[in-house]
Amino acid sequence: MDIKLDPSQDDLPLMANTSHILVKHYVLDLDVDFESQIIEGTIVLFFEPGDRFEKQSGSTKDTCRSESNEACSFRMPAPCQSPVTDTRTFSSKTGYNDFAICGKGEKDTSGKDGNHDNPEQASGISSSKYRCDTGNHGSEDFLLVLDCCDLSVLKVEEVDVAAVPGIDKFTRSPKLTVVSEELRNQIVHELVTLPAGRWREQLDYYAGCSQAPGCGELLFDTDTWSLQIRKTGAQTATDFPHAIRIWYSTKPQGRSVTWTSDQSGRPCVYTMGSPINNRALFPCQEPPVAMSTWQATVRAAASFVVLMSGENSAKPTQLREGCASWHYYVTMPMPASTFTIAVGSWTEMKPEPCLFKDLAAERALSPSKADFRYVGVCGHTEYPCRFQNPSATTQEIVPHRVFAPVCLQGACQETLLQLVPPCLSAAYSILGTHPFSRLDILIVPANFPSLGMARPNKEKTGHVSDSGSSVIKHGLNPEKVFMQVHYLKGYFLLRFLAQRLGDDTYFAFLRKFVHTFHGQLILSQDFLQMLLENIPEEKRLELSVENIFRDWLESSGIPQPLQRERQAGAECGLARQVSAEVEKWIRVNRRPRKRTRREAEEVFEKLLPDQLVLLLEHLLEQKTLNPRTLQSLERTYHLPQQDAEVRHRWCELIVKHRYTRAYKDVERFLQEDQAMGVYLYGELMLSEDPRQQQVARQCFELTKEQMERSSAEVVAEMLF
Repeated sequence: MDIKLDPSQDDLPLMANTSHILVKHYVLDLDVDFESQIIEGTIVLFFEPGDRFEKQSGSTKDTCRSESNEACSFRMPAPCQSPVTDTRTFSSKTGYNDFAICGKGEKDTSGKDGNHDNPEQASGISSSKYRCDTGNHGSEDFLLVLDCCDLSVLKVEEVDVAAVPGIDKFTRSPKLTVVSEELRNQIVHELVTLPAGRWREQLDYYAGCSQAPGCGELLFDTDTWSLQIRKTGAQTATDFPHAIRIWYSTKPQGRSVTWTSDQSGRPCVYTMGSPINNRALFPCQEPPVAMSTWQATVRAAASFVVLMSGENSAKPTQLREGCASWHYYVTMPMPASTFTIAVGSWTEMKPEPCLFKDLAAERALSPSKADFRYVGVCGHTEYPCRFQNPSATTQEIVPHRVFAPVCLQGACQETLLQLVPPCLSAAYSILGTHPFSRLDILIVPANFPSLGMARPNKEKTGHVSDSGSSVIKHGLNPEKVFMQVHYLKGYFLLRFLAQRLGDDTYFAFLRKFVHTFHGQLILSQDFLQMLLENIPEEKRLELSVENIFRDWLESSGIPQPLQRERQAGAECGLARQVSAEVEKWIRVNRRPRKRTRREAEEVFEKLLPDQLVLLLEHLLEQKTLNPRTLQSLERTYHLPQQDAEVRHRWCELIVKHRYTRAYKDVERFLQEDQAMGVYLYGELMLSEDPRQQQVARQCFELTKEQMERSSAEVVAEMLF
């Protein structure tokens, strides 16, 4: 089933057969090695059969279909054995912890994994192509398909969960005398369906099961976009092992992780919102419908900090000298794409004690206007929900940590730390209960793709097969990352709705929406339908889901409501102030080099950052601006010290008017603001000015090795 995408095609396949079987929990046990730029270890997956697994026979053929007519070939594991296990011999120290590494030169070379000696198998790439006739393995075996890319899969095995001490409490038999596949699957079923109130116990047993011994290797193979696993004789998802362990490693060029340096020049690695999400970090089920919980233990050199999107504020545990371990978990089921990790020499920024005192006094003097305690039954699957926790519903500012590179400590201490509490408070005042119990904030490296989390919307996916696999149209086109028109329209649509309904009505709806749909997957249609159902008839004024989609999504250009808003916005006080300043600069630009004594010096008003953006955009419409005007602009507003949005417009002015004295500002922007800088590369090349093109090529040479892959591909297309 090796899907060979035509290089001219850019559709992204989602291969996981989520209609047949669903991952309910992941346990990751990983080591981060900066020398080899590899993350390796094990992942244990706990399954439940899907609602439509009975359709397996037909849909396996759909999933397995390929243009090739060659026989389907899976790697042969050692003979599968399912011994009766004496639980008294099991120790929580067995399992992957015996294989733990924390740097070069300590890797397991014992050869206990039969696949290790095969270079082809160790690479995770198979030369075989698939069709449904599986030869000696039988064509009726259930095929588990996971989304996977750029990984070296070494071994897949069934986990003997029955070997965990005390696990017999999850079986109907008082004593484990005969261990069977049915019994193991029963244990996993009871474990994944434990009530939400027993989440701590559940996580403990997940951890115990993840370290249980294997009880037989499974047949597996990989292609470009998936990992396929079989067990001989397991003909349905119900028969397939419900707990499996995968031994694997990432690749340095893997598209889900970025190995780079922070602003202080120290090595770091982070997951990115790439089109392929996390499938090059661990084998998973990518479709959002496959929501699951997870827990992860990550080991790295003791000088590094490990941050993850977990619910707990993890602290390092010292292992052997020079190596530390970090453990995170989540109890809210979420799509696998929400799993994030960042490892680097970050410094935690501690707020000044007086700041907490001031905030406490402010909260005491101005209590919240609304009561956000949630009443009623939640609509999501069961988990320890904060909306049902009285203390959580009144928590205006959740605990948070701020991490930054060493060189940015001062700026964070001075600015960022003081902004976080009011931002959290503002979010609470508008949306109500915070969905998570804590927050970690990280200042990411310069090459972080700021537009990377912009994903193709669900309505643009291809046909979903019976197995649950589908295709995201244009998902692999690197240029699509920078086509943000629909996201800009979405932002202005929300602003339009707020203005039409009024802030009180609109924000009250947002709170109700969050309370109703928290913990669930929601489409835009659901949001708009609920909005229209909850506003008075007189405020709808011909609004409907169909009209909104037609005007804001399906039609090209600027929607009519937005054009009217732009006209009205041009008349507001802040915009009129900018217009007056633009006129001053136009007069300055028209003056001759030598002024007469009678000419008065222009006095410019102080502008807000958003006003500066508008000012520079108006000036970009001018055909010519002379160097004296540009120099005066730079000095008046200290443009090189402004935020990225302002500096981007300033760089556009520099490029348009070939203001050579400020090319250093363009070079700095291209290196420090790489995601936004992609547009500037295009302008530099379109100018057809040799010096500007040289600036573009020199900056690209300096940054291309660290630049995010999609950005690098797009820039390379422009330059060469």
